[in-house]
Amino acid sequence: MLNAVEVAPGTRFLDAGCGGGGASVLAAKRGAQVSGLDAADGLIGFARERVSSGDFRVGDIESLPFKDASFDAVFAANSVQYAGDRIAALRELGRVCAPGGRIVAGLFGPPEKVEYRAIFKAVRDAMPEPPPGGGPFELSAPGKLEELFEEAGLKTMESGEADCPFSYPSFETFWRANVAAGPFQGMLRVISEEQLKSAVHEATETFRQDNGGILIQPNIYKYVVATL
Repeated sequence: MLNAVEVAPGTRFLDAGCGGGGASVLAAKRGAQVSGLDAADGLIGFARERVSSGDFRVGDIESLPFKDASFDAVFAANSVQYAGDRIAALRELGRVCAPGGRIVAGLFGPPEKVEYRAIFKAVRDAMPEPPPGGGPFELSAPGKLEELFEEAGLKTMESGEADCPFSYPSFETFWRANVAAGPFQGMLRVISEEQLKSAVHEATETFRQDNGGILIQPNIYKYVVATL
């Protein structure tokens, strides 16, 4: 995704839905001028620690706190699908993108290519009722994300896929990383942490390595690149 939006030295880069700043770190290593946004204040704290030169803010992807045409590369990995109004979110990504810049959004690919679907199933089954919305793969069908880009007034350039294995040294590390994410935090408003953690622990047993680590692969992500 970084290659697709041509992140290079001096690129004004926005990581929209940056979480703990993983992609921001990679962009900074390329010499980009990094900004980031996330709804979770705690995760923004991690991002600030990891990229001390970055401009990280707490906010909503549907109402970005940045001026028009502020960025050459606008990057949204695993964030657009969680917006209440996805079209509004994509339009905001377009608003802050400079003329000639590029926008890229990525999310989970088709479920048959995503081993993490076992975790999704476990947490869904642990809930008294299915979570609202179309689920984590709602936008994974061929052409679906592209259609949203077009509806938001953006011109799609290309689509692609990338494998992103999830590797953790222990279950406790896996749990800490995943429970910090918005969807899990939402579930904890409905069921107890003990219930959720137990369901996730059971689901990860399939992926446990001899050394006690957790390796979930393949995990195919799809992404779409667009311009104004």
